[in-house]
Amino acid sequence: MPIDLPGNKVLWIVGPTAVGKTGVAIRLASQIGGEIVSADSRYLYKGMNIGTAKPTEEEMNQVTHHMIDIADPDETWSLGQYYSRSKEVIKNILSRGKTPIVVGGTGQYFRAFTQGWTLPGAGPEYELRELLEKWGNEIGYHELHRKLAMIDPEAAAFIQSENMRRTIRALEVIFTSGQKFSDLRQKTIPEFDFHIVGLTMNRENLYLRVDERIQKMFEQGFVEEVKGLVDKGFGANCPSMSAIGYNEVLHFLEGKTTLDGVTVEMKRKTRQFIRRQANWFKPNDENIRWYEMGVDVVDRILKDYC
Repeated sequence: MPIDLPGNKVLWIVGPTAVGKTGVAIRLASQIGGEIVSADSRYLYKGMNIGTAKPTEEEMNQVTHHMIDIADPDETWSLGQYYSRSKEVIKNILSRGKTPIVVGGTGQYFRAFTQGWTLPGAGPEYELRELLEKWGNEIGYHELHRKLAMIDPEAAAFIQSENMRRTIRALEVIFTSGQKFSDLRQKTIPEFDFHIVGLTMNRENLYLRVDERIQKMFEQGFVEEVKGLVDKGFGANCPSMSAIGYNEVLHFLEGKTTLDGVTVEMKRKTRQFIRRQANWFKPNDENIRWYEMGVDVVDRILKDYC
């Protein structure tokens, strides 16, 4: 018998990559009549399953999932697009008397919802974007990010320097709107009543889980997955290929590195990513209730929220 949450609450599960958010979300959803809304920017893309550690077909058959496999790998999805589409999904779930369980570690998605961001409404300007991409390739992503910092220091502070796609998007909005990107991203009262669950784990154990996950990816056919994408015309220039591991495997397929080299680089970048996630989801954030992972974690969450 599903357990009803009081009111029309929205659960959001955050935590570092590989901590076990998917498994906890599925177990929660089965008990409270929930549906899962992905807040992972890499899950949007079709055909990118193994390297993103996307929920398996079996897992997605257990409960209804949303915001997964809705874009081709060469599509660019802005924060605004995700925000708009997933907001409608959440409203629809609530209208049917179900509980939305938003799951994912993409920090900007989390902040946009929980802080009520008003996002830039400007659509993509493809000619300008192409020029900015060409400029970025010529001067390098660090230098392009420095240019953004000169125009809009606040935007540069929350966009990682190596994320050229988001740097380009910020510059695109600035040049088309005549306003700073950071000024257009204002905060309002959040539209939903979020209960935020944070999952945590000893860092050493988490890194061991990461290593095991990466090893399993190769056993499941990660190299073949990337080769299949390349064969379909999705190469390094696709925005989706910035996901950890995909460009590294591309370099292997091009003979530029070894599989051991790919594995080492994936582990290094994933550890970096976990440290960056800690800046988005802080242990002292009073809006997040943290739970140490364990066999009874779902029971502990339900005790607090139901």
